[in-house]
Amino acid sequence: MVDEEKQHGSGGRWRWLVDVTRWRPSPSQFQAAADLLPPHDRAAIARFVREDDRKRALVSRLLQYSLVRHALGIPLHQIRIHRTLEGKPYLQNKNATFPRFNFNTSHQGDYVGIASEPLCLVGLDIVCISKPQGETALEFINNFTSYLTDHEWNCIVCAGSPDEMLAEFYRYWCLKEAFVKATGAGVGFGMQRLEFRHTNWTNISLCIDGEEASKWRFWLFKLDELHLASIAKGHPEDAIESFRRTLSDVVVQEEELHTALEIPEEAFTLWAVEQFIQEYKICCLS
Repeated sequence: MVDEEKQHGSGGRWRWLVDVTRWRPSPSQFQAAADLLPPHDRAAIARFVREDDRKRALVSRLLQYSLVRHALGIPLHQIRIHRTLEGKPYLQNKNATFPRFNFNTSHQGDYVGIASEPLCLVGLDIVCISKPQGETALEFINNFTSYLTDHEWNCIVCAGSPDEMLAEFYRYWCLKEAFVKATGAGVGFGMQRLEFRHTNWTNISLCIDGEEASKWRFWLFKLDELHLASIAKGHPEDAIESFRRTLSDVVVQEEELHTALEIPEEAFTLWAVEQFIQEYKICCLS
């Protein structure tokens, strides 16, 4: 579900992806890229101990600033991105064209991604289907039983081989993460309250505490043999309070929101890190 040629995105709705394994910076090149960001972002990146984690964190922040510039036309040096207490990134700049513009990022394994929406809440999650070390697939999945409903657990254990069970678990986990990230709640929401149902992983629906969440839509993508991504789109009324305060209170017609929810998903646009760095340098000189 990746397109290396077309740059999908319009009307505040964008889907970007970076394969971070293709970027192998020297220490000086890494530092030069980090220096393009505001001090608070550089400090956040430096907190990561592992080199791979620092690289993903850096690319995630470069993606955020670049996407906002493309989507809203705000000069890079004027963009103000902050986080709620729960860690949800949001744009502090107000925008008259897309007053409810919001975005979400995710990174795991080889990929870093970002998705944005002009009206709906949007959540993105990327997972790497890695085989557990020192335990079987079933033992690994057993660690997460408190986050799964009985229906989801039965679907996982009946999926087939250990590899198939693992992939099935990650599909459910990816969707749950995308939803809680879209609302701004994070894992504190209570994953066991969410139950996903589907038809061969299409027509995906969600029940929260047993009630259908009719104002939400979900998509699941296979990025490659080891990576999955999910997109969650929903009604702004479901944002938690701390995140809702960051959104404009401009009234949006229900018909308009419904139309936005039903827009089908397309492929992610694949970017190279060097493109972002070059863009930053050009913007800084102009």
